[in-house]
Amino acid sequence: MTALSSPARVQPAASDPGTVRRRRPPVAPYLLLVPAIAVLLLALGYPLVWQFWTSTQKFGLAQQFGRPPEFVGLANYTQLFSDPQTWAVVGRSIAFCLVNAAVTVVIGVLVALLMQAVGTLTRLVLQVAMLLAWAMPVIASMTVWIWLFDWRRGIVNWLLTGLGLDFTNHNWLEHPLSFYFVATVIVVWMSVPFVAFSVYAGLTQISDEVMEAAALDGASPRQRFFSIILPMIRPVLMIVALLQVIWDLRVFAQIKMLQDAGAPTASTDLLGTYIYRLGVGASDFGMASALSIFVLLLTVALSFFYVVHLMKEDS
Repeated sequence: MTALSSPARVQPAASDPGTVRRRRPPVAPYLLLVPAIAVLLLALGYPLVWQFWTSTQKFGLAQQFGRPPEFVGLANYTQLFSDPQTWAVVGRSIAFCLVNAAVTVVIGVLVALLMQAVGTLTRLVLQVAMLLAWAMPVIASMTVWIWLFDWRRGIVNWLLTGLGLDFTNHNWLEHPLSFYFVATVIVVWMSVPFVAFSVYAGLTQISDEVMEAAALDGASPRQRFFSIILPMIRPVLMIVALLQVIWDLRVFAQIKMLQDAGAPTASTDLLGTYIYRLGVGASDFGMASALSIFVLLLTVALSFFYVVHLMKEDS
């Protein structure tokens, strides 16, 4: 009787390191991004290229009626930034932007903490009030604010005079400092609801057990805020701060309507109104385009550090 031989084991072939195949990344997600990228390039890329090309030309009122524009290279940029008025507007715009963004974020955080601390009914009333303020059209809200600060029959002057202060016929828009105070009040009032709702959404993600454990360990409200709440909502704060810096740098409607209400334009212009005055007012669209390109670069520069920090947080 012959013994059954065991089947021979098949030895796996030694793999050649040079022939190892790497797994290819999936192509479908990138293909799905193509339509969105194409729309962005058409909707944003073409106007941006046209704006830059116009900034290198002498493009005025005559070109609006068919005269061919004259190519001047970087002459518009040279003329623009050799004017002290331009740098005065840039300085005012950056200061106004940073101050408004900081005040808006601080007040928005305080309102979000208030919404978390109060009862359901009070929180609902507060949220509805902020939604109405946020949803109000800019033209309608500015009409009300201009009436409130009117120098002849405004409510603000009447209240301050009733408190014993002499604000009879006080023109808030006549001097640049009081003009920017009024503009700051209006811009912050319009922006606080967005920050408050965003921060409140972040606060709802903080575990109650963590806060209770910190309280049992003897942490004060101040310590709980700076050691627990603030680090946990930092990503939300960074995003809303970045958006506020971008929005406040490009503010236009509020400043323009306050100027139309009687404020001097030369000492109250910001970048948005100055571009409007160069383009529509003076019909110098080449200079206006050059300043618009500068505003784009300035926005990228101001938001660069925020974007880098957000990328580090994400990684």
